[in-house]
Amino acid sequence: MATPEYMKWLPARTIERLGRLEFLARGTMDGFVSGRHRSARKGASVEFAQHREYAPGDDLRNLDWRLVARRQRCYVREYVDETNLRATILLDASGSMSYRGDVAAGGLSKFDYARRLAAALAYVLIRQQDAVGLVAFDSKVRLSMPPKASPSQLRHILAGIDGLSVGGESDIAAVLHEAAERTPRRSMVFIIGDMFGDAEAMLRALHHFRFRHDEVAVLHVLAEEEVEFPFREAYRFEDAESPAFMNIDSLALRKGYLEQFNEYMTRLHRGMGEMRVTHEVVDTSRPCEDVLSDILVRYSQTRGM
Repeated sequence: MATPEYMKWLPARTIERLGRLEFLARGTMDGFVSGRHRSARKGASVEFAQHREYAPGDDLRNLDWRLVARRQRCYVREYVDETNLRATILLDASGSMSYRGDVAAGGLSKFDYARRLAAALAYVLIRQQDAVGLVAFDSKVRLSMPPKASPSQLRHILAGIDGLSVGGESDIAAVLHEAAERTPRRSMVFIIGDMFGDAEAMLRALHHFRFRHDEVAVLHVLAEEEVEFPFREAYRFEDAESPAFMNIDSLALRKGYLEQFNEYMTRLHRGMGEMRVTHEVVDTSRPCEDVLSDILVRYSQTRGM
């Protein structure tokens, strides 16, 4: 049987590299069934949460007899239940993602690299029975798939990814606000894109998710040339999201570009850190599976912090 075309976004080496890894959310999640993530709902599990006063109908096995003896009142133990995860992957499909750097791994554009990341992330989550959805956007939502945990969901996500192409201008802040309203509360949200836009508007949009108690991780996809600006000669620079272009002496521009770029990145990183949003800068010159493996390991090491 021929391999479906969409499987190119999840090559065998990626499955082999990520096959033993898992993702554990840091915060409390609302899910559907018992699983590996801490739940906002109280239940009967091994992790103690708090005491509360006994109410008629409570399970007597949860009475804390030592506390009863000490306070002469009946108190029951509550525990933090474990749950599966509802995750949404937000994938930037705007024109700026079409850039293909000279040293990109496999010669991939930022968009193709981001598609590989989204496919690999969906694979890890669905393999551990978490529910995963996909939203692709430029200046508006172009594809929306609600979170599901069924094995067939991975095929649907891969097919959806395969059917995408880069669009035009981006309006990431507006789309994030819209996505925040659509996303179930206490979800896990992954944003994969180059994050070009107004920094303050973007941070306000990310705060929208945090206000709804979502956990957010930004996978900030950048080509090496965007970070280092290694150009030394006169070049024609074209806007990927419009017909505009400029002929520029890149050496004369380099200092100003790097100052503004680094200022922008610092503002984003500081702002995300203040609201406990994970900010991972992704270099497209590195193999996708290596990048995601490192991110998952770092995430698991900081769970509960």
